[in-house]
Amino acid sequence: MKKMIQPTILILAAASLVSCATSGVQSKASQASTTPQQALQSLKEGNARFAAGRSRHHDLRAQAEKTSTGQFPIAAVLGCMDSRASNELIFDQGIGDIFSARVAGNVLNNDLLGSLEFATVKAGAKAIVVVGHTRCGAVAGACSRAKLDHLTRLLDKIQPAVSKVSKSSVGMKSGPAFEDEVSAENVRQVVSQIRAQSPLIRKLEKNGKLIIVGGLYHLDTRKVEYLN
Repeated sequence: MKKMIQPTILILAAASLVSCATSGVQSKASQASTTPQQALQSLKEGNARFAAGRSRHHDLRAQAEKTSTGQFPIAAVLGCMDSRASNELIFDQGIGDIFSARVAGNVLNNDLLGSLEFATVKAGAKAIVVVGHTRCGAVAGACSRAKLDHLTRLLDKIQPAVSKVSKSSVGMKSGPAFEDEVSAENVRQVVSQIRAQSPLIRKLEKNGKLIIVGGLYHLDTRKVEYLN
């Protein structure tokens, strides 16, 4: 006969889980004292936890309550809208930790660039991270020149990356490996576009108040590879 677990044990176990929950949030003081390098390091450590299956248990209700009157994120992440690549999840961040911008193919337009300017110039974020990912449907669509009304115009933004990889690769013009190379090149080009198109962001980076990096999230390993 199996032994019944005592209700008291269950209550204690639940209480233990609650006590381990992370309910802290970024404050104005913590944001101000965070350097761009520290902000990036926080994301790197968060991704390492996620990849290893050791993500923190975030007390989202408590964090939502604490941030209801203000927010002080340390970074802004521009990622793809893919359901497998949520910025908060892959970097193991809670409510109020990062600004999260998502669009198919992690492309850049004026609205997104304005959002990044708000996040950094006005709201004090110390890092911008552009994150593409492997097996990206938008990139695959760009490589195959898919046509679908508004989507076609979005995919056109990825074509410069397709062209560059096509010219530089030897004997590889299609397939998953080619598309992943395009994803990485697209990230590099978006990072360059941010610098070129926003004098405000470029000035912050020049003055050492902001760091801008690109990365490729690998769906199979759950790790973000940072790109030059």
